[in-house]
Amino acid sequence: MKKATSLTALISFLLLVLNSIVLYIAPHGRIAYWADWRFWGLTKTEWSNQHVIIGLLFLLAIFLHTYYNWKPIVAYLKNKARKIRIFTRAFNVALLLVVVCTIGAYVEMVPFRWVLTFSDSIKTATAREYGDPPYGRAELSSLKSFASKMGIDLADSLTRLQNAGIQVEDDQQTLLDIAKQNSTSPQQLFIQMTPEDKPVEIKTMPEAPEKGFGNLRLKDVCDKYGLNLSAVLQKLAGDGITTAPDTTIKQIAEENDITTVDVFTAIRNTTLVKR
Repeated sequence: MKKATSLTALISFLLLVLNSIVLYIAPHGRIAYWADWRFWGLTKTEWSNQHVIIGLLFLLAIFLHTYYNWKPIVAYLKNKARKIRIFTRAFNVALLLVVVCTIGAYVEMVPFRWVLTFSDSIKTATAREYGDPPYGRAELSSLKSFASKMGIDLADSLTRLQNAGIQVEDDQQTLLDIAKQNSTSPQQLFIQMTPEDKPVEIKTMPEAPEKGFGNLRLKDVCDKYGLNLSAVLQKLAGDGITTAPDTTIKQIAEENDITTVDVFTAIRNTTLVKR
């Protein structure tokens, strides 16, 4: 049983490392679900599910491993006089490492911030590659609701989908269900639904920042909402906010000691000039 427990802990640990790396580089959920992002054939949801279940298995294995090796662990806590002392040198080192990593991740101090920023940069790059959904959780909207929100004729959309070989049971199906049924992505359904001579883009800034807004670069925000980059930079400078086109919203907020919501509000209040 001891051998099986130790090997289970080792194998589940290796799988956790793999899952962690994949989820570290995976796009944000809104993009992964919209574009049906996959790695090795698995969606982000499937990788996340594995991470949770394997994580629980690893915790169980570690619990049993601790039980079977309780005597050696107690020995680690004994001093030279063979008396139990919790705060030994080894325990203090271990505790210090955990505390430093926990606080470092919370306040995003260097070098922990580099790890988090690198992950954000990867996710932002995938956002530019796959594209954002027109609004949050658009894939969960029914076909009828989605067409209404996007200003697309429903009957024409159904015809276009049928001509593209997409099977639709009724207009109350969600884009996600239709996509799964036809082995495609909600994003591709949107492309098929949109008339070639009338591309549809969301250019109006919402009343509140969408999820993932802080990871976008300023010029990406301007491109997404059809804003004049020069006008936005000039307005932000007038508000005392210094920045550059390639700087992310989160970095702008940190460098100017404000929040991402403050940056969003400043951009939204800018005189919007369409390109």
